Amino acid sequence: MSLLFVVREGFSSIGRAKLPAAITVTTSFFALVLLALFSTVSLSFLDVIKELHSRVELEVFLSESMKEPQAMDALQQVKSLKGVREALYISKDEAAQTFTHDFGEDIVKILGSNPLPRSIRLKFNPEYARPDSIERIVPQIQAIAPGVDIRYNQLFLDQIEQNARLFTLVTGGIGILISLATIVLIGYTIQLAMYSRQEKIRTMRLVGATGWFIGAPYIIEGALQGLLSGLLAAGALWLIADQLLFRYEPLLYAVVQPSALLVFPATVVLGLLLGIFGSALSVSKYLRAVSKR
Repeated sequence: MSLLFVVREGFSSIGRAKLPAAITVTTSFFALVLLALFSTVSLSFLDVIKELHSRVELEVFLSESMKEPQAMDALQQVKSLKGVREALYISKDEAAQTFTHDFGEDIVKILGSNPLPRSIRLKFNPEYARPDSIERIVPQIQAIAPGVDIRYNQLFLDQIEQNARLFTLVTGGIGILISLATIVLIGYTIQLAMYSRQEKIRTMRLVGATGWFIGAPYIIEGALQGLLSGLLAAGALWLIADQLLFRYEPLLYAVVQPSALLVFPATVVLGLLLGIFGSALSVSKYLRAVSKR
């Protein structure tokens, strides 16, 4: 019976304080929409970074003195290195064909011979396509095939890493600020509700009600406010991502849609958790203050 009373009180508390609850839900809704948009953009950006990492290539130019069997053996050993996703052997003829395709000129006709070296082109798993990981792989390649010339676009990789770190810090900081603001808003509403019913709470304490029994309805109230805000925010994100972008910006929609599918349920759960956390903090603070009187 006591549990039923607690749940009923939690639901009825919102009805007794319609205006504060409506203000909190509305403000939390906008905060969660903003947070959901930032999360979607952040996850999409990380997907783009991952795709860029998967395209990073390292070119291992083989010396002219290396025999063909040695080159094939080096290829197999390089393929087995940790983090290497693909290793492709490029012969002199294939290098010449690539030159012709890129520049529109036949290098053999121009120079009378093919000066382009043989090479092994490496691609990495995204988590290994980073400057520090590649720097660890380079000595292993040099140990397998001494005298090779190794080239990769280090500046490009460094720029990717710097932009990823900066974007993560900015979006993470904004996300934390929005979450804290939502907790404060919900907690403030719950605190107002408890102060407006302090006589009832005092009476309950006098008859021996526990802190859990007194505070649980207000935690349920905060959870409901957070859940409602999360549901509304997820719905707004769906309208933005799956309706507006799909209709007017299909290319952008294709980029953000996989991330949005993850953010939809996460926004609802986050709203619920923030509501519980904010109301629990306010209830705990209020009951501690009352116990000292």
